[in-house]
Amino acid sequence: MSKFNKTVLINTFSELGTQLSAPNEQLTEIINNERHYNAWFTPESVLQAVNAVGKMLNPADLNIWLNMYPVQQDKNSKRIGLILAGNLPLVGFHDVLCVLVSGNHALIKASSQDTRLIKHVLDMLCVIDNNFAAQYSFVDRLENFDAVIATGSNNTSRYFEYYFGKVPHIIRKNRNSVALLTGAETPEQLNALGHDIFDYYGLGCRNVSKLLVPEGYDFNFFFESIESFNLIINHHKYNNNYDYNKSIYLVNSDKHFDNGFLLLKEDDRLALPLAVLYYGYYKDLASAQTLLEADSDKIQCIVSTAPLTLKTQVVDFGMSQQPALWDYADGVDTMFFLIKVDRP
Repeated sequence: MSKFNKTVLINTFSELGTQLSAPNEQLTEIINNERHYNAWFTPESVLQAVNAVGKMLNPADLNIWLNMYPVQQDKNSKRIGLILAGNLPLVGFHDVLCVLVSGNHALIKASSQDTRLIKHVLDMLCVIDNNFAAQYSFVDRLENFDAVIATGSNNTSRYFEYYFGKVPHIIRKNRNSVALLTGAETPEQLNALGHDIFDYYGLGCRNVSKLLVPEGYDFNFFFESIESFNLIINHHKYNNNYDYNKSIYLVNSDKHFDNGFLLLKEDDRLALPLAVLYYGYYKDLASAQTLLEADSDKIQCIVSTAPLTLKTQVVDFGMSQQPALWDYADGVDTMFFLIKVDRP
């Protein structure tokens, strides 16, 4: 799988995980300063992202993950172009990790929204084991690549298909996440759901953008349970979105619920404006599952404790922003893709 044996990979990346879980002074300074380059990257959000990567890189999970794939002898390193998203801090790290672990060379085109942090984390990796320094390059333009992994919007994906369609590729589009409620949730569970909705200000594909609720659902209980997240309204960009969308709904006389920091609106769509949460009703669990299956190509993950039988990843309340190493974006196994690229 790599020019490094499994033990080296586990030791190196688990050490990186340990350092990310307890940031030193230099990393803390970067965490605190990211907001000057991207207003959404508050110290709290950046620290959460750094800690999430640190938690992901634990020895037990690294061992499980690496054992999922065959070891390749005398492999020829491929040049893998990576176009990283910048909506969340370190959102592209997992793609970089997969390329490094698979023994390939990562040509990294970082987002202008998130360049400093990913560069620093890879610098930290090279301090642990400088052999990885030869396995990646930051580039302004992708050239001389053997395969591409590109993450963007539905619009940019058309350009990606045009430019990279002739080489092996993974091209990701917009996705959102959904929470399926049964009405039997506890206040603690709904409060945990607040993290799935509000962490990173709702900017990620793993953020819940829609609720599926049983007919007659009482939203007052939901609002009471997430009240502790009301300080989000103090972020000026979030507040601007809240005020703007509230004004639109009032002018258009659109029916909606409002708790002072979140707007709830019934809508069939998944993608929504910031500070808004769409919702839809279902009659029974079977009909809810049918709705989710119909939108499976648009859903990143589902937050619920209901007994669902779906191919889409289902996670517990509060866990949508804590993916494991094998929780691949869009359900596409990046490591398996890289192994196929490696084959002659």
